[in-house]
Amino acid sequence: MSALSRRTFLRHSAVVATAGLTAASLRPSAWAAPVGANGAIRLGLIGCGAKGSAHVQQILKRSDARVVALCDVDPAQLAKVSALLAGTGPAPFTTPDARALLARADIDAVLIATPNHWHALLTIWACQAGKDVYVEKPMSHTVWEGRQMVAAAAKYNRIVQVGTQYRSESGLAAGIAFLHSGGLGKLQHVHAVYYGKRDAVTRRAPWYPTTVDYDTWCGPAPVTPLNREGLHYDWHWSWATGNGDLGNNGVHLLDVARRMVRADGPPRRVLGLGGRYVHDDAAETPNTQLAVYDFPEAPVIFEQRGLPAKPGVNFMDQAGGLRVGLIAHCEGGTLAGLIGCTAKDPQGKLIKNFPGDGGVVAHMTNFLDAVRSRRHADLAASAATGHASASICHYGNISLRVGTPAVATAVATALASFPAAAAAAQSLQTHLGVHGVDLAAQPMTLGPWLEIDATGDTITAADAPTALDRARQLLREPQRPTYAVPDNV
Repeated sequence: MSALSRRTFLRHSAVVATAGLTAASLRPSAWAAPVGANGAIRLGLIGCGAKGSAHVQQILKRSDARVVALCDVDPAQLAKVSALLAGTGPAPFTTPDARALLARADIDAVLIATPNHWHALLTIWACQAGKDVYVEKPMSHTVWEGRQMVAAAAKYNRIVQVGTQYRSESGLAAGIAFLHSGGLGKLQHVHAVYYGKRDAVTRRAPWYPTTVDYDTWCGPAPVTPLNREGLHYDWHWSWATGNGDLGNNGVHLLDVARRMVRADGPPRRVLGLGGRYVHDDAAETPNTQLAVYDFPEAPVIFEQRGLPAKPGVNFMDQAGGLRVGLIAHCEGGTLAGLIGCTAKDPQGKLIKNFPGDGGVVAHMTNFLDAVRSRRHADLAASAATGHASASICHYGNISLRVGTPAVATAVATALASFPAAAAAAQSLQTHLGVHGVDLAAQPMTLGPWLEIDATGDTITAADAPTALDRARQLLREPQRPTYAVPDNV
């Protein structure tokens, strides 16, 4: 799609998506220019799954915004969220086509809660249509897409907030300020853990969904038959539509870790390793993963475990008392948590507690306030911030995806300059051993160290040169022409 003026976009949308509308009937959003009005901001929701439903339930508790339009290609999901709004005001406009929603002049901003592969195109379309955007994490599906989203937000002067709500978490903010004040001495490394049980994704004979417009659901991704039972949520575990748990939940943690290590720029290099173990299923992404980030101030280690602590149980292992969260290891102790955090000395004695609230309400408030004020600098998670955090998730996945099977000694050698990462890898290998995984027969995939340029948008080198071209290809994956993110936004 070539760059569109607002008028051209609306004309195209009216013709293609909404037979009942004409370009002449549309006017710019009331919020398209700097304003100071007190009226409720009118929101359109694109994506009516669990996250979209949660957004609607939150907005229903507010007086400064209201949901006036809904979009989903699944009629069942659209009906469920419509029911949440029943009796709360005028019935929302509903459509299976996002272009119809974006063409409306009675919508000021959109909430995008679709699968990852749609995030970039919808955000760019919304910016071109003069709408502000709250887009769920991870902001992008690929590194290149993220940069295009940043460019669109800047070109069209739109407010774009990314749904990494821990940016607005009060306890974390206080704890990180304590960390940066030197309260725990020199930072040594940050360990981000996501230990969340993931069951097998049931495999079935290839099929095409018939209860949704599957062509539109696929959008930029290839239209291929599913080999899993469900359409929804399990798209996270397909590379064509999702980014695994590193992009799904890891982006929250790495976004916080970037703040802890004061990372204004990208890491110098990234390495990924892991694999999919125990489950012989329809998923493609790893359920056991380590990603190591070489930041100038201190290394960051992300670790994912999708298998329980041992076979036959539902509980998970812990690291530093956490199953999900971050532990900043310092000379004078640790700072650990996610919703709030605690500082402890090296013996584990509490130094200070920083209670938190999760940041969900404050994050949406921050977005709505910025829609009114037009002050991009006030955003807690701007497009540029979201791009930086999503990109390091992509790099961790890219390294693993171009990696090769490696024995334990090769893993140890690759991580020799980062003892904490080598220890985490050893712990991960022990964890797999508890599940009866023979790593000699089924070794981990070890990716190369990828060197990242100063912009964070490309790979300058790899310590396995044969992997470099393939790694660079994964920065920008092919898209179907009808739904391709444009080169010129």
